Amino acid sequence: MIEQTLLLIKPDAVAAGNVGRIITTIEDNDFSILAARVFRFDQKLSEVFYRDHLGKEFYARLEAFMCSGLTWALVLQKENAVHEMRELLGDVIPEQRKDGSIRAMYGHGITDNGAHGSDSVQSAEREIGVIFGPVSSAGPE
Repeated sequence: MIEQTLLLIKPDAVAAGNVGRIITTIEDNDFSILAARVFRFDQKLSEVFYRDHLGKEFYARLEAFMCSGLTWALVLQKENAVHEMRELLGDVIPEQRKDGSIRAMYGHGITDNGAHGSDSVQSAEREIGVIFGPVSSAGPE
């Protein structure tokens, strides 16, 4: 089934100059890029985007990190996009990342792992809406 998913290229990967490499990896794996946006998280956007993590012990570190620099957001589409992107991203835990995964190549720690990908079709719809508003298969409306 054709799906859309959200990919965030996080501030650590942006600052390290890895945006182009990550986009090339995405395109080499047959994802279509429907929309792109460069922005900086602020406290309000972080609270909306990461609402499921509010109140958790790591939230303050996550928010500070995500607000620390520019983020690239991409709406991607392909067959089974959510699962395929999660596989391409690799594990959040550094020791469990497969060689060649985006997080293995461009991430460092658990929070500063280079990129975020939606974990379900429902999460993708919500996250895309938070960052972009409605996006059709033809691109932004």
